[in-house]
Amino acid sequence: MKSVLVTGAAGFIPSSLCEKLVTDGYQVVGIDNFLTGRVENIKAFKNASNFHFVRGDVNNFDTLGKIFYCFQPTLVFHYAACVGVQRTLANPMMVLEDIHGIEHILKLSKDYNVERIFFSSSSEVYGEPVEFPQDEQTTPLNSRLPYAVVKNVGEVFVKAYQRTHGLNFTIFRFFNTYGPRQSPDFVVAKFINQALRGEDLTIYGDGSQKRTFCFIADNIRATTAAMHLADAVNEIFNIGSEREFSMLELAQLIIEKAGSQSKIRFLPALAEGDMERRRPSTERMKSVLMSGAELVSLEKGIEITIADMRMRLGDEA
Repeated sequence: MKSVLVTGAAGFIPSSLCEKLVTDGYQVVGIDNFLTGRVENIKAFKNASNFHFVRGDVNNFDTLGKIFYCFQPTLVFHYAACVGVQRTLANPMMVLEDIHGIEHILKLSKDYNVERIFFSSSSEVYGEPVEFPQDEQTTPLNSRLPYAVVKNVGEVFVKAYQRTHGLNFTIFRFFNTYGPRQSPDFVVAKFINQALRGEDLTIYGDGSQKRTFCFIADNIRATTAAMHLADAVNEIFNIGSEREFSMLELAQLIIEKAGSQSKIRFLPALAEGDMERRRPSTERMKSVLMSGAELVSLEKGIEITIADMRMRLGDEA
C-alpha cells in the first residue's frame, strides 16, 4: 500500500483526511506544529499501526527532509497553512512564511519522485467575485489579502514544478468546509458553540453576506476520489456546494437545530476580508470526483455537527 504524507495533519480537514486514509489501509505520516491543529483531532487513530505523527513545522526544511528520507512518501497532501480570517489579517508575515513550506514540499517531492502532490488552495484566490458561479477555468483570480496571495503563489509554484520537473498535481480550492472537529475560529463551528452555550450568535455587519457550505464528509469523499482518477491529474477543482445562505440565515438555522434560546447580535463589519458573496461552480467536482452523487444538505450537516459538539461539550464538563 502506498505511503502518504499529510501536512497540517492535526487540523480540521487534514485530520479527517488522515482518518480516512488510515481506515483505507494506507501508510500515513502526518506533520503539524499545532499552530491551529489540535491533539484531540487525531486522537481516534493516533495509535493505529499505519499512522505516524511528527510534531514539526513544514517551513523548516531539515524537519521535512527527515520525514521524506525516513518514510519515502508516494503521495503528498500539502494542507499545512496559517488559516482563519482574523488570524491571517493580524499576522501577515506569518502567512507569507508559508511560501517556504510550499517550496520545501515541492523540492522534496521532486527529489524523492513523489507520484503526485495534492495542494489545498482556497476560494480566497478568487478575491472579490466578478462572476457567479466561480468557475475554475474562466473566473479570474483577484486575490489581494496575504492568505489569498500565498495560496495563489502556491498554485503557480505547483504548476511550474509540473511543467519543469514533471511533478504531477491536483489542486483543491476549498469553499467553507464545516463539520465535526472544526475550530470555533470558523463561522459554523462558532455559531454552534455559541448556540449550545446559550450565548449570543455574533455576526459581522448586517448578516447579508452569502456563502455556500460543504460538509466534511463530502470534502473527503471528493478529495480522496481524486487519488484514483486519471481525469484529476494536473487539474484544479472547486470543493464546495452551490446552495447559498446568508450569515443571518445560517445563524437562524443553527439556533433552530440546536433548540437554543440564543439571540443574534450584530457587530461592526470587518474592515477587510469579508466578501459579500462567494459561490463556486461544482460541476467538475460532482461529475469527475463524485460521479454526480448528492451532497449532504446544510440542514443535515448542521444536525450531525451539533450532535458531535454536544458530546464534546459534555466531555469537557
